[in-house]
Amino acid sequence: MPTSLSGRMTAAPVRVLIATAGSHGDVLPFIALGQALAARGHEVLLFANPTFQARVEQAGLRFVGVGKLAEHQALFRATAAATPNRAFELVAQELARLGPAYYQAMRAELRPARTICIGNSLLFAARLLGETEGVPCATVHLAPSVFQSDLAPARLAARWIKASSPALLKRLVWWSLDRFFYSPQFAAPLNRWRSELGLAPKREIFKSWIHQADLLLALFPDWFAEPQRDWPSGVTLTGFPLCDHGEHAQLSPALEAFLAAGSAPVAFSPGTASAGNRAFFEASIAACRLAGVRGVLLSHFPGQISGELPPELIQVDYAPFGALLPRVAAFVHHGGIGSTAQALRAGVPQLICPAAYDQFDNAQRACRLGVASELAPKHYKAPKVAAALQRLMVDPAVRKNCQQAGQRLAAEGPGIARACEQIEARLLPMLATQSRRLKTDSQL
Repeated sequence: MPTSLSGRMTAAPVRVLIATAGSHGDVLPFIALGQALAARGHEVLLFANPTFQARVEQAGLRFVGVGKLAEHQALFRATAAATPNRAFELVAQELARLGPAYYQAMRAELRPARTICIGNSLLFAARLLGETEGVPCATVHLAPSVFQSDLAPARLAARWIKASSPALLKRLVWWSLDRFFYSPQFAAPLNRWRSELGLAPKREIFKSWIHQADLLLALFPDWFAEPQRDWPSGVTLTGFPLCDHGEHAQLSPALEAFLAAGSAPVAFSPGTASAGNRAFFEASIAACRLAGVRGVLLSHFPGQISGELPPELIQVDYAPFGALLPRVAAFVHHGGIGSTAQALRAGVPQLICPAAYDQFDNAQRACRLGVASELAPKHYKAPKVAAALQRLMVDPAVRKNCQQAGQRLAAEGPGIARACEQIEARLLPMLATQSRRLKTDSQL
């Protein structure tokens, strides 16, 4: 049985419904959160694409599949071949299509006065369940790019507004983003769905509505993204989740042997959602040769790496970053928030090649910390990659900044425990109120 904050045992386990979608970087933090809540005595159900069923069940959680495996694979094949804006459109369309299925699946698992729900930034089923059924709801933001700010604008593209940009320009950019992108791709389908549920429409949902849950959590530390005065009130920063398919996962024997056979290599990963990165790996292989370094190429998509690799290179489908990154000389990646956080924890220099989503903003923040350099995809050519790696690996200031970041995260520890504490402190009292109301109604 779960323990309340007062130390008393509750009469029945609290049922926690967690809804998430996207790539591994989007889903793994929610698996870790569910696992931690289950360890605290709660009954956790995680709703996601069947791609993640094995991971969820290995974590000891009950899995509820929404959508089809083939649909998930097709989405990421399509986004890999698309421009950044088009990729985001495809993701938005898929989330809008799946939202009602998530809502119905979660609604079927409700238990009166015993259920709370948790959702990610862009999957709105949990929020709507809170509105229609009165279920206490937490929204979890994984990266700071979700917050619109004039004081410190998140970088949403290669070229973007800055804090120093004229106020009129900043207002125009935010208005245009909402009017021509967020409104048709997110607000319009959301409001059609809200109408079917008997709910009033919402405007400027990225400015306000997605931040208006009963509890708003941001899974990153304030030294990575300092909260601004124009952020929504009530957001709680917990720190990076630092989850990696299991805290104590082992490297494969082949990778262990490779690491032990020579100098620390450079690791290359374009992200688990990137199916069309053959050019990235071709440039990475050539860059290793030019820089005179060994390399670990992380790719689970067939066809991205062709031909026989020389002895100083190895390709692996997967390696837990928590085990691999402390043993590499540098990490080249796409700028996903999970990859960025793992590299910070490992204290390893980063070369970031952002292409879409939150990646530009994460890259900029890592560069400001002095632990990374950025290289645009169009400039990701072997000579430039080799030169950037050579600078990163010998720069004493970068080395010092990386060490300080790793020490800071080691001292803070993963933010999952703090997230659980906030969920219990803010949402469980709401269940107690519901329970008393139900008891009173039954006595009338």
